Amino acid sequence: MKLLFIALSIAVVTLCVVRSGGAQTQSPSKKGRGPKRESAFACDRAALTPEARKRHFDELGPALGAKRKSIRELKDGFEFEFPFDAATFHLVTEWAAGEHLCCPFFDIDVRLEREGGALWLRLTGREGVKQFVKADFAAGFKVSDRLLVIAN
Repeated sequence: MKLLFIALSIAVVTLCVVRSGGAQTQSPSKKGRGPKRESAFACDRAALTPEARKRHFDELGPALGAKRKSIRELKDGFEFEFPFDAATFHLVTEWAAGEHLCCPFFDIDVRLEREGGALWLRLTGREGVKQFVKADFAAGFKVSDRLLVIAN
């Protein structure tokens, strides 16, 4: 009986692999979504409606640039510090949601420090993301060598 159970288990696993076309490498965070795909380093402005595009680029970006307290350079990107208050938190999260649509190559993290600490927006990703951030965000977030705080 035990041998029959093992044989059936092997048959089911084999059938699943054959039906799916063999094993595919997937990112651990994207299991069940198909093979890992990497988009180009280009902002897809068409991913946003005209109204959302105006809000994202003309309103949210400049508003966050004005509120930015510091920038930390990371190995694979940057981290932007903002004061924590409800209005800034909403601006950061709204911006992050729009950025996730138009720049899918970013890893975007929003972090609140404990005990009333700062609000951080982290933009990282694969090789080349750091250079993209430096070039694309230079005006809005004022990314320049003199404004960077090197993270340990």
